[in-house]
Amino acid sequence: MVVALTLVLLAAAPAWGGSALAVVTTSTDLKSLVEAVGGDRVRVLSLAPPIHEPHQVEVKPSQLAEVKSAALLVRIGLDHEPWLARVLKTVHDPRFAPGSPHDLDASRGIALLSAETPRVRSERAVHVHGFGNTHYWLDPENARPITAAILLALARLDPAGRPQLEQNRNRFLTDLGARLVRWSAAMAPYRGTRVVVVHETWPYFAQRFGLVVAAAIEPTPGVPPSASHLASLIQHMKDARVRLVIAGPESDTAVVNQVAVRSGARAVTLIPSVGGDEAARDYLSLFDVNVKRLTEALAASR
Repeated sequence: MVVALTLVLLAAAPAWGGSALAVVTTSTDLKSLVEAVGGDRVRVLSLAPPIHEPHQVEVKPSQLAEVKSAALLVRIGLDHEPWLARVLKTVHDPRFAPGSPHDLDASRGIALLSAETPRVRSERAVHVHGFGNTHYWLDPENARPITAAILLALARLDPAGRPQLEQNRNRFLTDLGARLVRWSAAMAPYRGTRVVVVHETWPYFAQRFGLVVAAAIEPTPGVPPSASHLASLIQHMKDARVRLVIAGPESDTAVVNQVAVRSGARAVTLIPSVGGDEAARDYLSLFDVNVKRLTEALAASR
């Protein structure tokens, strides 16, 4: 197996000269944003599927070969991708060293939430948002700095394509601005609503649209809640009159239902990444889906 994988990687020579730039991303959201800027000048692969256990991804040998042949790697950064270190160690390509023109950390320039609270790592919880909450793509305004960084990275590798890349990004930002007006108007009646989340996925989304995250079912990111934690949480929800629990497709349905039923709240499943629902086919439609689901749930919980 090791010999076969080595041969695959050795055979995968970089193949971006004179054709579409081969780009590898660590999420479907970044893939969608690279495609929005790059258009037909890029060919993009996401190493992670839309829905997976938080921060755990099994990368296939064929994907490793794609990394080896890529012109650019775009990552979420921070400590969101503990699995990526193994991938890069296997590929062993100095082009993807931090700061290289072939490596883009999309978290650079983002105003991070929860960055002031240090977390302690352990074997049970490798990912603990130790550098700030990593789910920054779920504030649609953050698409502006992310796509600006993507534009610069692509233009360095494809200088002749810069005018088209800029045109593509401007078109995307125009669409983003128009939809932000609609999303904000739809959410306006619910500003200040207190919600409980399963995983610390939604603070950027909540801040953008005026929700208040009162608590999380997971006491530490990626660590299942104890019975005593759930009992305390449910009582807190009753006391604070929290009427909505936000879950993800990967959440433990039994736990979510238990919390919702015992607290008298309504549960809603939002989609954290592009492709997690067939209607969330790209970055902008991801927010169309989530705003629609959320406003319907909030209206029903009143």
